Amino acid sequence: MTLILLIGLFGVGLVILFKNPIIDKFEKNQKVNMLKSTMWFQNHWLAGIFLFVMNAVLFFSTCLVLYVLMYFIIPFVHILVMFFAVIGSIILWIVINKAWQGTKRNRWKMGTIGSSFYMFLTIIFVYWFVTIKPSYPGEDTFMRAIGLFFAIIVTTVAFITCLVITGLSKRKVAH
Repeated sequence: MTLILLIGLFGVGLVILFKNPIIDKFEKNQKVNMLKSTMWFQNHWLAGIFLFVMNAVLFFSTCLVLYVLMYFIIPFVHILVMFFAVIGSIILWIVINKAWQGTKRNRWKMGTIGSSFYMFLTIIFVYWFVTIKPSYPGEDTFMRAIGLFFAIIVTTVAFITCLVITGLSKRKVAH
């Protein structure tokens, strides 16, 4: 599991490092044009709330799929689900990056509002990690602690990646 986490962190690091060429691939995307043409999306508060809600929808729908997959004995499918969830989130963040039109300061506000969903999750997971108590006397809480530790790492990386892609990426102005 640690190897998969490290590979995932390396992959997300590569996406952040090469974000501008990846973002440029979405120049003529239908979703970008649809969001770009809506007036409410150009307000940084509404766009940030939209990003927050979309992050929540993607996160909880992935959790639901993983929960349903617990009842089937199919090995490694959960890893594919998590992989596609990460790819879907990055695509969403790139679409929002390309559709947003506004100042750098408002882009930062929009990205901070939207990515704060993952910061809230990180805070919740840290609280659960710090307050772990056994359900019954003699229960070993080590595996629960490892799961929460991985959840803290994943949500922190998602927060940073979402903020970097949506809030800090400079868009090239076409001349």
